[in-house]
Amino acid sequence: MIAHIDGIVAEIKGSSLIIQTGAFGLEVFAPKSTLMVCKKGETIRLHTFLVVKETELSLYAFHQEDMLTIFKHLITVSGVGPKLAIASLSSLPTPLIATAIFNEDIGLLTSVSGLGKKTAAKIILDLKNKLPEELMASTVSNRPKSVLSGEAQDAAEALITLGYRENRVKSVVAHLALEKPDDSAESLIRKALAKLR
Repeated sequence: MIAHIDGIVAEIKGSSLIIQTGAFGLEVFAPKSTLMVCKKGETIRLHTFLVVKETELSLYAFHQEDMLTIFKHLITVSGVGPKLAIASLSSLPTPLIATAIFNEDIGLLTSVSGLGKKTAAKIILDLKNKLPEELMASTVSNRPKSVLSGEAQDAAEALITLGYRENRVKSVVAHLALEKPDDSAESLIRKALAKLR
């Protein structure tokens, strides 16, 4: 198994990177957040997971170890392959995925493109009691009823009333609430509208 790679970012593509390590240029597939922290010409260490199929070897890379942990758990669920796991990590930060699974928030999980209600329910059923405690530490101690609580829930309901798609609204508001937990509903609505347009 290849646990991590150290190398220079040679190229950044739409869904992958070319990492120059010694005489080799390795293509690694990565979520958007990892692609965004990589700068061409910089040296980086990425946590990796090798997926072996009959006709190909694919290396998936993450700038945070928590992302790799979630990825490994997601691909154990029937119907969730590496591409859907990467799409999930591209759409939602790791703490939101863990919180959505723990709180059985199918709506937030289905905000990921290509992830339907049946698969989201399967992810929750299979992973709710398997995720490592450190991913859910803040969730377990607070035990919120929803990823969106208080002001964030009010903001989401207002935006849904305005006609925006529920799944998209929940994803955007959850991201914003994670970044600034003390924001008012009005502030969250204003910021969400800028992203939803």
